[in-house]
Amino acid sequence: MAIAPSILALFVGLAVFSCVESKYIAYNTSMRIVDDKINVHLVPHTHDDVGWLKTVDQYYVGSNNSIQGACVQNVLDSVVQALLADSNRKFIYVETAFFQRWWRDQSPAIQSIVKQLVSTGQLEFINGGMCMHDEAAPHYIDMIDQTTLGHLFLKQEFDQTPRVGWQIDPFGHSAVQAYLLGAEVGFDSLFFGRIDYQDREKRKKEKSLEVVWRGSRSLGSSAQIFAGAFPANYEPPSGFYFEVNDASPVVQDNVDLFDYNVKERVNDFVAAALSQANITRTNHIMWTMGTDFKYQYAQTWFRNMDKLIHYVNIDGRVNALYSTPSIYTDAKYATKQSWPVKTDDFFPYADRANAYWTGYFTSRPALKRYVRMMSGYYLASRQLEFFRGRSNSGPNTDSLADALAIAQHHDAVSGTEKQHVADDYAKRLSIGYVEAEELVAYSLTCLVESTKGGGCGKLVSKFKQCPLLNISYCPPSEAELSPGKSLVVVVYNSLGWKRDDVIRIPVNSESVTVRDSSGKEVESQLLPLLNTSVSIRNYYVEAYLGKALSDTPKYWLTFLASVPPLGFSTYTVSRTKKAGTSSMSTIQTTQEIANGVTEIGPGSLRLTYSVDEGKFTHYINSRSSVNARIEQSFSFYSGNDGSDKVPQASGAYIFRPNGTFLIKSEEKVPLTILRGPLLDELHQQINSWISQTIRVYKAKEHVEVEFTVGPIPVDDGIGKEIATQIITTMKTNKTFYTDSNGRDFIKRIRDYRTDWDLQVDQPVAGNYYPINLGIYMEDAEKELSVMVDRSIGGSSIQDGQIELMLHRRLLHDDSRGVAESLNETVCVLDKCSGLTIRGNFYVRIDPLGEGAKWRRSFGQETYSPLLLAFTEQDGDNWTSSHLPTFSGMDASYSLPDNVALITLQEMEDGKVLLRLAHLYEVGEDKELSGIASVELKKVFPRKKISKVTEMNLSANQERAEMEKNDLNGR
Repeated sequence: MAIAPSILALFVGLAVFSCVESKYIAYNTSMRIVDDKINVHLVPHTHDDVGWLKTVDQYYVGSNNSIQGACVQNVLDSVVQALLADSNRKFIYVETAFFQRWWRDQSPAIQSIVKQLVSTGQLEFINGGMCMHDEAAPHYIDMIDQTTLGHLFLKQEFDQTPRVGWQIDPFGHSAVQAYLLGAEVGFDSLFFGRIDYQDREKRKKEKSLEVVWRGSRSLGSSAQIFAGAFPANYEPPSGFYFEVNDASPVVQDNVDLFDYNVKERVNDFVAAALSQANITRTNHIMWTMGTDFKYQYAQTWFRNMDKLIHYVNIDGRVNALYSTPSIYTDAKYATKQSWPVKTDDFFPYADRANAYWTGYFTSRPALKRYVRMMSGYYLASRQLEFFRGRSNSGPNTDSLADALAIAQHHDAVSGTEKQHVADDYAKRLSIGYVEAEELVAYSLTCLVESTKGGGCGKLVSKFKQCPLLNISYCPPSEAELSPGKSLVVVVYNSLGWKRDDVIRIPVNSESVTVRDSSGKEVESQLLPLLNTSVSIRNYYVEAYLGKALSDTPKYWLTFLASVPPLGFSTYTVSRTKKAGTSSMSTIQTTQEIANGVTEIGPGSLRLTYSVDEGKFTHYINSRSSVNARIEQSFSFYSGNDGSDKVPQASGAYIFRPNGTFLIKSEEKVPLTILRGPLLDELHQQINSWISQTIRVYKAKEHVEVEFTVGPIPVDDGIGKEIATQIITTMKTNKTFYTDSNGRDFIKRIRDYRTDWDLQVDQPVAGNYYPINLGIYMEDAEKELSVMVDRSIGGSSIQDGQIELMLHRRLLHDDSRGVAESLNETVCVLDKCSGLTIRGNFYVRIDPLGEGAKWRRSFGQETYSPLLLAFTEQDGDNWTSSHLPTFSGMDASYSLPDNVALITLQEMEDGKVLLRLAHLYEVGEDKELSGIASVELKKVFPRKKISKVTEMNLSANQERAEMEKNDLNGR
């Protein structure tokens, strides 16, 4: 062939026989524990926040990735495929809210595969609640409810009962979590990530990161649990992150490729294992192989762990295996090792010097209050759902249950999320409330229109409710009554005992009369609605409902209601042609007070107020013979901007004050006093953005303080954290007590920790604690108790003084990931201003040893306020055609004073879930701390009890079965 003067390229195909060596390596990943070696339990996991930087929906579907590249459905899709590739691989999943969504999206074929993975133990559910709830801000009832919701889903779909608590990300850990949401739900162990940096270093030296935790002083060892904190956080050791784009070197074991590194990677593994083993008792250590939203491409993780297990075990110095926290727990118990005992809790939490995560105890106080309101409403609405009969097709309480469950997440009620995420939580609660409100209205109508107390026919009455009553907005009570019409107020009591309380509703007319269920006139009192309340009402109604109000009510109408347990009473409000029987409050101003001193209180409790000093001076209870000096002040902490030599700003998580400043009035504090037969009110305008109303009732022996704070001014470029102090002359010796999630009270000593010698660098922030129920202090003669209406932070910074942080508005991010300052605003017609907070706290002084009765009973009343429903009726014939009063219990029965009914719920299978809580700790009260008895037949007089089965706290297994399988020696 001719070849031109150029390059000729030819492909010539010839039949050639050759041997190609396969590079496939079969990795030995079989699980085995070796008794005489360090066993490294590799626990593949993902931590999926149920909302934080993105909303729960955005995290699930993977949208809004400009904020954070996270998609939970990709995680679960990818993990399932990776588990199918090797039966030795394991994975744990925690957040049932996400898994439930994903599960419902799957085909029957995929669901069948997943059930098989679960049954063989490759996929294990840990913790099992709808979310990984916070441990500072939630009430214990909410913690139980959200855990139950997740546990029942897992039981129904997979017949699984989670064995391990996995609270790896909350910012400090509560005693209630250990014994109530750990031992009492049937967990064998509890693992967590965040404890104080000083505590962690001491525990590493003493090999006491793992302990037996006895969280309850009353239950002691009967509710103890094996618990462990991780050496650093809930991530892998440095250098062992294997998500796509992670910086850690992969295990490269192909000799034909560059960068072969098996020996180096095995040496790194062994070194990290030996380092952790040196701070851990027994020869078992756990590596948490994963972190936030990892395993979106799971094969990268499992490929590298397969190789590590294979080559590390060939090396033989340590033993590596795929594991789960359950397997790890069993291995720990099998060693028969003894463990240090831990009591109390792990609050407050600091991750380094000058960085106490105690600001979030108060962050987003409006959301915290909304969660608490919806929680109490959910408890009551489930009771009414039970009385009416559950309807799976609705309306029911399911939507509110889901919203409340998600809201307990450690970046939800905690207040540590971005603003748009906080708005999303509130929106979900609002949607849930609307359906529950419909259920409550229907159930009450059903009950009142059935004169026999059962069955629903054709319903006529239409009940309305007033969720914005706290800002004096209640259209049903404000409406002008037509001639011959009456306003009917049905008052429902969700407590298990009779309750007497003052009802407070806005009305327009002073010519009104109130009658009870029997038609008897009830003493009532009218209080004029002052300008401060009117302006707040109008502004926020427009903000919330989008409509401007032209009319405002003139008065608050108050009357004393008496309501049976688990039942309602009916009151009618009628207009009269002549002057009504309601007493009009007398008005007294500063100028009218003689000698500069006055008292308020129509009953045995009186407060003395000094006009010259601009504050209260004495608390006097003639019944208990308490006469104590008491004052109140307001102050603010300037938020550190993080620009000093130790850069740490105050933010959504961190409380780092940069000075304390007393809030003084430029002039003497102006005040108005309203007096009447039921209560006295003192209205104070502290400054242009702080006001409060002090109420003292004739029939009560505590002081009610309604505060209004905001908008907090920040025009000076300084963020502010607003606190109030209750000041006495009590000698308290640095000691005070705060509740744990509304249950036990834990002793606190200023600048002291029971587990290590505290190095004090933040004398204020380092002494703040979470308060859900209340805080108290005592001396040799008396005790001062302060109860709250939501989760807040508080302390006793000085002897004889209790401090509550009420509101926070900050201008700098605290560098903990949220990347947003805590600067909440409300906008109306494109005009935005800082958020105003309205709330209540309650103060009482008792002789020493007598305060627990009030704290426990009033704590239940605060959590479960009376539920009001309104309708209009012709004349005064309501009681003749409707059931005027009702109790779900036997007419002569109520629960003992030391027992609370915290759950009464009809389940989907027709069974009834009943939870009763003993309210008192051992030794808390000389009488009421004793054993209590409840007669179930009298709790359910209209039902036939066919069977009673005692369950664990989350109702996913019988208690007998839980105790039989218990590993903790309880």
